[in-house]
Amino acid sequence: MAQTINNNVQLDFVSAHLRLKKVVNRTPLTYNHNLSKKYRCNVFLKREDLQVVRSYKLRGAYNMMSSLTADQLHKGVVCASAGNHAQGFAYSCKKLNVKGVVFMPIITPKQKVNQTKMFGENYIEIKLVGDTFDDCAVNAKQYTEENGLTFIPPFDDYRIIEGQGTVGIEILEDFPPTSEGTGGIDYLFIPVGGGGLSAGVGSYFKTYSPKTKIIGLEPEGAPSMFEALKAGHPVTLDSIERFVDGAAVKRVGDLTFSICKDVLDDMHLVAEGKVCSSILKLYNEDAIVVEPAGALSIAALDDYADEIKGKNVVCIVSGSNNDIDRMQEIKERSLQYEGLKHYFLISFAQRPGALREFVNNVLGPTDDITRFEYMQKTNKENGPALVGVELQSRSDYDLLLKKMKDSNIGFSEINKNDQLFGYLI
Repeated sequence: MAQTINNNVQLDFVSAHLRLKKVVNRTPLTYNHNLSKKYRCNVFLKREDLQVVRSYKLRGAYNMMSSLTADQLHKGVVCASAGNHAQGFAYSCKKLNVKGVVFMPIITPKQKVNQTKMFGENYIEIKLVGDTFDDCAVNAKQYTEENGLTFIPPFDDYRIIEGQGTVGIEILEDFPPTSEGTGGIDYLFIPVGGGGLSAGVGSYFKTYSPKTKIIGLEPEGAPSMFEALKAGHPVTLDSIERFVDGAAVKRVGDLTFSICKDVLDDMHLVAEGKVCSSILKLYNEDAIVVEPAGALSIAALDDYADEIKGKNVVCIVSGSNNDIDRMQEIKERSLQYEGLKHYFLISFAQRPGALREFVNNVLGPTDDITRFEYMQKTNKENGPALVGVELQSRSDYDLLLKKMKDSNIGFSEINKNDQLFGYLI
């Protein structure tokens, strides 16, 4: 049965579900013991990281492409993406025997380019254009118009939303509410980028599990839906932090916003460092590999700990396309967020034994120097050094500062200077 939303647009999730059955994995809804124990509730993970292309994006791309006319498919399709949408698009092209063109920014990591080629094989052509996704998207749409092709957007189309909404069908089939409306899912946490997943799953839940509280999550550095909801309309952010790349967009879709404003009960921002800590914990404690956007729903649980006690909670793990080359950055961001990694510019006296005195008199027994760069200055009493210190406990930080002050050591805290930090670290 189709659901009518604003502007009389109908979302037919059931038909999308039938179209996708032979193409997508029916991903599991798994009980997570560690998270359930920590938050004293029942936490279930919807494992879209185990999807064919390691994210839910295949659902929307295939649903839209399989809905096109034979003539449209014959002419070909185009997308612009540096990540999960490109891979879902490529896989769909191969399944439907359709020629597709994928536009990616020049700076796209080789791993993502190679993954897209692997899923699409000979059915796709990749064009590396522009230094940013926005430049890339402009070129893709221009190419689409000039060649009479069909553009497959990452989120702002009702057929994309229908496909993503099938995640919600699977969740409620695996965890249905009782006939009395009790005992079902109390909280549903959904990562938000352009809004396709939250619009689709949110719409389905509002019809079939209306008592579920739906929480949308964005990274602090890319609050596009958060700001849109505040303004009452989509806004284009001047700049964004792209670290949580699967959920970092400058502007949410007009259609997705019009749906999300009615289906989201709360919109919450999560610090990028918190996301990194969650990625590492999931890997170390549960052997689950997730990408930054995939960890958003779990990273937010700390902020809702009091609310969710004793409740049934579902977190959508949206994807696992995480380049192993990023792991060092993820660890670094996590340590800084947890207050365990600090960088200083320290003025050392230019004489023998100055560094030894710093190590013996200032550092605590469990403090560790992880970075040291010193430049000796000719004919000067002091020389600057870049020093990175890793602590075992957040509480050791104040003691470290006190010892440096007591020892009359001149220093600057780089962590608190974003411009200097970005330049030096």
